[in-house]
Amino acid sequence: ILTDLGQEGIVDLDEPKKMTREDWRKKKELEEQRKLGNAPAEVDEEGKDINPHIPQYIASVPWYIDPSKRPTLKHQRPQEEKQQQYSAIGEWYKRGVQDQSVSTKFRKGACENCGAMTHKKKDCLERPRKVGAKFSGTGIAPDEHQQIQLDLDYDGKRDRWNGYDPDEHMRIVEEYTKVDLAKRTLKAQKLQEELATGKLMDQTEREHNSEDEDEDKYADDIDMPGQNFDSKRRITVRNLRIREDIAKYLRNLDPNSAYYDPKTRAMRGNPYSNTGKVPEEVGYAGDNFARYTGDTISMAQTQLFAWEAYERGSDVHLQADPTKLELLHQSFKVKKEDFKETQKQSILERYGGQEHLDAPPRELLLAQTEDYMEYSRHGAVIKGQEKAVARSKYEEDVLLNNHTCIWGSYWKDGFWGYKCCHSVVKQSYCTGDAGKKTGVSAAYSILLKFMHQEKMKEKKKKNKKHKKKDADSSDEEDESKKKEKLKKALTAEDQRLKHVAEIMQLDERKRPYNSLMEVREPTEEEMEAFRMKRTRPDDPMASFLSQ
Repeated sequence: ILTDLGQEGIVDLDEPKKMTREDWRKKKELEEQRKLGNAPAEVDEEGKDINPHIPQYIASVPWYIDPSKRPTLKHQRPQEEKQQQYSAIGEWYKRGVQDQSVSTKFRKGACENCGAMTHKKKDCLERPRKVGAKFSGTGIAPDEHQQIQLDLDYDGKRDRWNGYDPDEHMRIVEEYTKVDLAKRTLKAQKLQEELATGKLMDQTEREHNSEDEDEDKYADDIDMPGQNFDSKRRITVRNLRIREDIAKYLRNLDPNSAYYDPKTRAMRGNPYSNTGKVPEEVGYAGDNFARYTGDTISMAQTQLFAWEAYERGSDVHLQADPTKLELLHQSFKVKKEDFKETQKQSILERYGGQEHLDAPPRELLLAQTEDYMEYSRHGAVIKGQEKAVARSKYEEDVLLNNHTCIWGSYWKDGFWGYKCCHSVVKQSYCTGDAGKKTGVSAAYSILLKFMHQEKMKEKKKKNKKHKKKDADSSDEEDESKKKEKLKKALTAEDQRLKHVAEIMQLDERKRPYNSLMEVREPTEEEMEAFRMKRTRPDDPMASFLSQ
């Protein structure tokens, strides 16, 4: 049947026949001509041209979508039946209540509290009445609108003007036009009065008054300090630079130099900081350098004073009334200095100490001298400074045991000694000139020193032997005491085990209170006795111990 219908002019669903070699060659040549632009492009069913450079696997239509195999790209576009339908831009929830006439009789199925048909009693937002509308039949509330279900897309959910009514803005515009019209009428009345009285103001004074009247309306025309702002064109030219100037980020191409913020076009640090150039000599030393030069610091101090004064109740402002603020700041400085001086004088009168304040400053006492000095270009001293004495990390010039000279000031026969008494024994007591007259040789004194050291060593050895003997005897006594304590602990452990066995045979209800609790901390001997008497289940000889 399908083949007959195909002969009558209806397209059949048979697979396309295989193309001959000649048809294939013609088709390829036509595609090449279309790509070169010598042949017209294919047209789809909507009359749109098909790009000849689109690959075949994209442009070919599947047989189950369009059996006629007509040239089209419809299968690559979003299908309308599969697209999600979103709410239109003008759709929004209805506000208020319906404009229909309010019912005067309670209706079945309405809210029992207010009488509206659009909600129930549990969803009612009106204050709960003492007698509901169901029983009173009065004060029936109007019905609310049946709200639609909005289905917004990604942008619609985030649209801040979604649901905005432009008529609201028209009301504001109408209000301002009325105010402007009233101002014009008042102005015309004033002009007529001036003409009638003959007191006509000058043109400049009239313009000044008109500017004062419209000050709130044209506040955007005022230029703030440090900013060139055109309110008509809405262009800020604060960050623009002259073409002849060098860009901040091109002044030093070192990546470790000052950071440049491209968003704010700011470079707070000095780009020449690592080059050794003086900031005052370079053309640009960073935003912070320009920020803290000239009268900037005094301006910041004045602004800080204005803020503090405003917090304390003074009505001053840096931009509004700078002259008043400057005079107030100067008077404040004078009063502050006077207060400090009076406070200083009162402290000196009470405690004294004026002589310490009259002393020369520390710079004159410590840093500045009249000595002549010459320095090299690298900072080294060439002339004018005496060579400093080399100091040791040990204590120097320390005299001990009545000596008047230090150890090492005397040398004889290969031995060091004291020069004051010619003694070669270190830390010996000084004998003065008497030691020199005796004429004791250095070798003899060293021999005496060695003999003294030997005697001290022998004494130490004897003391050690006595200590060892005392320790051995004390150890023997400790061992005997430990054995006696262990015996007592073993007998006590036996008694405890017997007592525990007796208690365990009793009924739980007849046991004495806290009968198995030990309050005292056990000693070492008791712990040893417990370990010795404890039965171990893994011991194969445990069963023979009880027999």
